[in-house]
Amino acid sequence: MKLSVIGCGYLGAVHAAAMAELGHDVIGIDVDQSRIDALSAGKAPFFEPGLPDILASATASGRLRFSTRMEDAAGSRVHFIAVGTPQKRGSYAADLTSVNGALDALIPFLNAGDLVVGKSTVPVGTATNLAAAVAASGTGASLAWNPEFLREGFAVKDTISPDRLVYGLPPAEAEAVSAKALLDAVYRSALDAGTPLIVTDYATSELVKASANAFLATKISFINAMAEIAEATGADVTQLADAIGLDPRIGRRFLGAGVGFGGGCLPKDIRAFTARAEELGRGESVAFLKEVDAINLRRRQRVVDLTVESLGGSVNGKKVAVLGLAFKPFSDDIRDSPALDVAVQLRGLGATVVATDPHAIENSRRIHPQLEYAVEPADALANADAVVLVTEWDQFRHMDPVWAGNLVRDRIVIDGRNCLDAPAWRAAGWTYRGLGKP
Repeated sequence: MKLSVIGCGYLGAVHAAAMAELGHDVIGIDVDQSRIDALSAGKAPFFEPGLPDILASATASGRLRFSTRMEDAAGSRVHFIAVGTPQKRGSYAADLTSVNGALDALIPFLNAGDLVVGKSTVPVGTATNLAAAVAASGTGASLAWNPEFLREGFAVKDTISPDRLVYGLPPAEAEAVSAKALLDAVYRSALDAGTPLIVTDYATSELVKASANAFLATKISFINAMAEIAEATGADVTQLADAIGLDPRIGRRFLGAGVGFGGGCLPKDIRAFTARAEELGRGESVAFLKEVDAINLRRRQRVVDLTVESLGGSVNGKKVAVLGLAFKPFSDDIRDSPALDVAVQLRGLGATVVATDPHAIENSRRIHPQLEYAVEPADALANADAVVLVTEWDQFRHMDPVWAGNLVRDRIVIDGRNCLDAPAWRAAGWTYRGLGKP
């Protein structure tokens, strides 16, 4: 099929490349000329495992092209809107400027029978408003909503082999039948592989994404709340998570206590969900999400406090090696990153912070040039008074504590992800501090 993808940031670039890899003829549209130039050359403008390979393959084959001209989307049968929905300045609400702008710019190039498909994460009710704009345009096009469920670091796999597909279809039966047929053609390989499909209405499809993120954030903050109790009682939150995780109703995944969640999705999406619920007069239904957010932010402060405490009450003039800058491994994304937040806070308290990360240094340096950065972990560790692990990259998790101990000035480690082998580090002479651990 001929497809267009409007917006070639993280979501759009991955979606465009994956659709072309599946055999579709795809044009990606974005207003950022430098991004379009990089993508056109087959180069990923951000780190995502597997993306460079399919990007290079698809552009070389001619199935994938990029442009800054919206008119180049004309002639595509399905148009995916994949622009960002950041948090509004001074508000919890989502900023829909890019979504509305993308649709307005696309409408003049729609033809009868075309399908506009929303993939951006939006407040419930947005699709209905956008569908009305499409209907009022008189183009004969229609709109569907198809939320994404990508995990950064696994986005290519999650697009090509998703764990579920959700279609939010128009209320009119004829439009719904046509929209479903087009989406089925787009996702034929996934459907043939047995991917579960939920066919529903606009509002439900929007709420699926919002509620999935809210539930995940709640699960992470729940175990971090238990870490706070564990710290007050001498309990071990990791063993606690192991025990309750054996209950099939709960499960062990995402019950890892630590410095908390970040990134460009969970924090802003749960805030936008809260704001939308309040607009609907149902703020009390998701009021707990404000505490979920507060717990999450407290864990960052706890890592800072543990570092200060471990260094005798002050980090002023001390060298602190920070291991990790990205909000999670397998990504260079520093949006709302707990790791970067911890580094900046320690720097603000007077520490000499030397941070290292396999892929996120340049992104961090652009925003926080006041920090010092080291490409090699050994350079960050050299003569450090304390080590703070805040992103669980494999090279940090499996670091030899004896090797690391020979580099630092003082063997103090704060494990902000509870991912190190604590007995091994203690046996190597380290003072080990974890979150929610005795």
